[in-house]
Amino acid sequence: MKKEDVPQDLGALGKITKEVCYATDGSGKYTTELSQGWDVKITALDTAWNDIENRIAAARQKVLNGEASPLLVFMEHGLMDIAILAGYTGFWKWQIKRHLKPGVFKTLSDKKLQRYAEVFNVSVDDVKNMNVHAT
Repeated sequence: MKKEDVPQDLGALGKITKEVCYATDGSGKYTTELSQGWDVKITALDTAWNDIENRIAAARQKVLNGEASPLLVFMEHGLMDIAILAGYTGFWKWQIKRHLKPGVFKTLSDKKLQRYAEVFNVSVDDVKNMNVHAT
């Protein structure tokens, strides 16, 4: 793409940051050019974030229905799966699967809940009550 054709569509991040793109200058040599955004990319990112918000809402509903523990909401909010959470907490994956069950979660010690709280950067009380803070 030519330097003058680099997209400059203002997106959500356009006021905060710019993206480096490679383009050709007038003599046909590759050079870098800053872009504020691109409509196609903006639409794709918006769609992805909407999907994530829907997953968080579904996880919250599962917790309210007694089908899962609050850990599920924190995992979805943090874009984590069981393997990632196991890596951060030091718990085995099978332990986290158990902790996702509401009955098992209610019996967890404050020491174990503290490990989760540290990973999610919240208090133990927040973990117990599903209080997710936007970062």
